[in-house]
Amino acid sequence: MARYTLSSCRICRRENLKMYLKGDRCYSDKCAIERRPYPPGQHGQGRAKFSEYGVQLREKQKVKRMYGLLESQFRGYYHRAAAAKGKTGENLLLALELRLDNVVFRSGFADTRNEARQMVRHNHFTVNGKKVNIPSFAVRPGAVVEVKDKSKKIARISKAVEAVDRRGVPQWIELDKKGLKATVKTSPVREDLTMPIQEQLIVELYSK
Repeated sequence: MARYTLSSCRICRRENLKMYLKGDRCYSDKCAIERRPYPPGQHGQGRAKFSEYGVQLREKQKVKRMYGLLESQFRGYYHRAAAAKGKTGENLLLALELRLDNVVFRSGFADTRNEARQMVRHNHFTVNGKKVNIPSFAVRPGAVVEVKDKSKKIARISKAVEAVDRRGVPQWIELDKKGLKATVKTSPVREDLTMPIQEQLIVELYSK
């Protein structure tokens, strides 16, 4: 499977947005976008003029990279969102939020989505008591995501949970820090997404 192997900090600089892809490093003075707030590359400090298409493309790339998806995966989410009732852009974002790897990240069991994806694949979590190792698994309201008993002593998980107050847990998730389990109380709403995302630009891009 194709995967991005270069520095994650380059992604934040390219999109001109701190996306917290490196966990603790993003909260320190070593954060690359704080030290070099311009796009990477030889011409990064030059003036960039984007066309209408360029603005739409950058927004799509930003959201795609934020959730760590390939183009084919992201396009699939868009088509399903377009076929569902309601606003396509909001449907897209809410479907991405309910991915298992994102729920694990939002609950504070991992410092980054990449780390959450890896831990899900390594069978460290259960959903409603059943083992699930598919990062794209769609978590439904009422589901309980819990760290497996054998995995509760993993230092990476314990460290992430201890620092969860710094990042915060969204209102649609109820976290039991002692029991290392999170309950998805309800579906997230658009207001729960605090990152600056203009989903309408993505809809316009794919609608062409």
